[in-house]
Amino acid sequence: MSYTLRDFLKLKDAIGVNTLTDFHSVKEIFNLSYFWGSVDVIQIPAFLCRQTDLIQEAVKTYSAGNAKYINIKKGQFLAPWDVEGILSKTKNVPHDDVWITERGTSFGYNTLVVDFTGICYLLDTYDNPVVFDATHSVQRPGGNGATSGGNRQYAHRLAKAAKAVGVDNFFFEVHDDPDNAPSDGPNALYLSDFENVVQSLVNN
Repeated sequence: MSYTLRDFLKLKDAIGVNTLTDFHSVKEIFNLSYFWGSVDVIQIPAFLCRQTDLIQEAVKTYSAGNAKYINIKKGQFLAPWDVEGILSKTKNVPHDDVWITERGTSFGYNTLVVDFTGICYLLDTYDNPVVFDATHSVQRPGGNGATSGGNRQYAHRLAKAAKAVGVDNFFFEVHDDPDNAPSDGPNALYLSDFENVVQSLVNN
């Protein structure tokens, strides 16, 4: 993990971008203290969104100034009102600095379904920013047998629908050659299409 964080520092120095990455253990988050400023956003993966010690360590690291934001991906197994339990662990962090990311709900048949009434509930109930993960929402877990499939052609339209109900923040996976990407290729957008997708969200 420390080698990866060192790489994030190199990336920031080279092109000056803000960075976000998943953390899967308390130790990984703790290591941010040795690489201050390497990651701007601590992201808690969906399957770990209820992991109390992980979220508590993220809060500690945020409070120490080693990251600017915490993004928690809502598990595809949770109802919108279950987010209350997650946010109860982040009470010492300003609302604007803890994001909740919606990325579809699983019903066990190799697809994810986006519940827009659930997104409205998140927007209406919590003060925290809601992020819509457009590309994971069109993922088909295990849809290709040994690997996950996806329907990238739907991601743009789902993002526009999320904007229509009031979402202002979006997450996209983008790759220059998604069909040959090592992970999540079937649901990732082509880099060549990404600017048009962003412009359509900004301008409409």
